[in-house]
Amino acid sequence: MSAARGIGARWMTVFTLAWLAIWTVQLTPVQLLLPLQLNTSDEDWIPGVISSGFVLGIGGLAGIVAGPVAGTLSDRTRRGRHRRRPWALGGVLCTSAFLIVTGFSEGAWAVGGAWVGVSIGVAVSSAAFTALIADQLPSTQRGAASAAVGSSQAVGIVLGVGLVVLLGLGIREGYLLLAAVIALVGSAAALLLPDPPAPAEPASVRPTTEWAAAEPVAARGDRRLLASLRDRDFAWMLAGRLVTNIGNALGTALFLFFLLHGLHQETTVAQDNLLLLIVVYTLFVVLAAVGTGILSDRTGDRRTLTVAATLVQAASGVVIAVVPTFEATMVAAALMGLGYGAFSTVGLAFAADLLPDEKDHARDLGIVSVTAALGQLIGPVLGAGLVALVGGFWLVFVAAAVLSLVGGALTALARQTARHPLPPA
Repeated sequence: MSAARGIGARWMTVFTLAWLAIWTVQLTPVQLLLPLQLNTSDEDWIPGVISSGFVLGIGGLAGIVAGPVAGTLSDRTRRGRHRRRPWALGGVLCTSAFLIVTGFSEGAWAVGGAWVGVSIGVAVSSAAFTALIADQLPSTQRGAASAAVGSSQAVGIVLGVGLVVLLGLGIREGYLLLAAVIALVGSAAALLLPDPPAPAEPASVRPTTEWAAAEPVAARGDRRLLASLRDRDFAWMLAGRLVTNIGNALGTALFLFFLLHGLHQETTVAQDNLLLLIVVYTLFVVLAAVGTGILSDRTGDRRTLTVAATLVQAASGVVIAVVPTFEATMVAAALMGLGYGAFSTVGLAFAADLLPDEKDHARDLGIVSVTAALGQLIGPVLGAGLVALVGGFWLVFVAAAVLSLVGGALTALARQTARHPLPPA
């Protein structure tokens, strides 16, 4: 399918369902199941926070490696073979299997090892599905597709946590439910979304000069591998995306621990309040994702919207650090939803616009996805260290605000590609 032709409602619906399943099974454990699985007694709760940071950290590290590798291999698929579908199917089935293993694991090391498998599966399937944005969509539809990714993230948290809490599922039953969701929905989406066979390499991109023909193959490969990171604007965008994602992870990954040990709520009350916070967060993520995704397609000004989103996200950290109450946490959740919903949506479309080489869409968008995975690695580990340092949570939220501001400043250094905005409807 040519990117110039665009896509219809059926494609967008299946694509959205794929991401809804991915986010549900990735973030429900992060927000609820893993903290419950690793929590320790009220008298000695800090080791539980550190264990959670450790598990999320090694999972994030695995995703950082797996995403770009899978994307690179799918980009190099031989002519006539499907490029994305095998990796999407393999990723969702790997995720499903290791979610089951995680549910039956005990202790930080065993849980961490199983979570590495989940993270690899999520990274591989995410790289395949993300590549479809650049493969099949024109720039005028990338904001809408990115809005589907961003809004699905928030809805997925509500769906997963809501099902576990409202159905009264235990930890093991929660993991089994998530494994079934990704196996069924993810596999169906991978099979239904179009995946044209890899085209033959155009003659125009093959070495034609005497110099190119004489150049060692390994040297050409090394240059191709580093080409996207050498692109000035792509590199600044990646740096800003990474730092902003660390700020988001700091502000969200330890929410249950904050309710339990920062606001001293009972476990059942904390679970109910966590669901309420997630609902508020989700509502504003969806509103921001849809609104800014469409706006960025119409105006073409993705960079300004992305930077503005980081400022709103920073405000959420300030609110909760200054007024550490549940009511203020609700306000902070709304601000975080607005900021991150806009950032994740417009920022992804901005990244797709800045891709340096059309032959490496999956690899480069895999690197873009890695910034989120790396944020999930560094954020919880850094957060656990800050909690242990001061014996509380205020420094975590201050750091989240500062990093969000820094991420916005770095993003502003990336120059926006020239594009004519859509005409008014």
